[in-house]
Amino acid sequence: MEIYNLIGKIVGDKECHAKWLNTLSFMENAGARKISACEHSTRVTLLQLKHACEEHRHAYYLKKQIGKLDSELCKTYEISELIAPVATRQYLQILDIKACRYLQNNFELSREELKYAAYLFVTYAIEVRADRLYPIYQDVLTKAGSKVLVKSIILEEEGHLEEMIDQLEAFSGDWKKHAENILEIETVLYTQWINSITKDVVKRNDF
Repeated sequence: MEIYNLIGKIVGDKECHAKWLNTLSFMENAGARKISACEHSTRVTLLQLKHACEEHRHAYYLKKQIGKLDSELCKTYEISELIAPVATRQYLQILDIKACRYLQNNFELSREELKYAAYLFVTYAIEVRADRLYPIYQDVLTKAGSKVLVKSIILEEEGHLEEMIDQLEAFSGDWKKHAENILEIETVLYTQWINSITKDVVKRNDF
């Protein structure tokens, strides 16, 4: 199913839309926790703190948007309150594992250096994806006349992407080559995730 049509079906069903917002919130929260987990015990940059803070705020903001649909829906991140919960929970985890494996094979890094490199490349891949997905979602919301908005997230994600590129350029002169390989890994996982989302949405619409 084409992504515009998929999100259109989601937005057209209040409960499904709430679960979609909750699913995105879960993923933003997972991303924030990953960033914090990659921090050095002492050498934590202002930018890393900023990114973790903003990802947590995105998770909060998306969760709060659910109240515009129904304040009784999706109060936690329980499996029953997510779309494609297994694929959703595995997406970032598997991306992190595969990215670390790739970086280990292509750079000579200590454990702490590997954590930082993973933060750079995985966050970059996620920001590239967010830069594509959120504008589509907002376009569907606008056309549907929905009270839900993600415009503020779009602006911040664009800023994140620019900041990650600056950090990657400082990390490696040939960062683009490695980033492209990480993006290929992410694309496979994203496709699997969207396919799982589609199956859940279609199943719901069949009832």
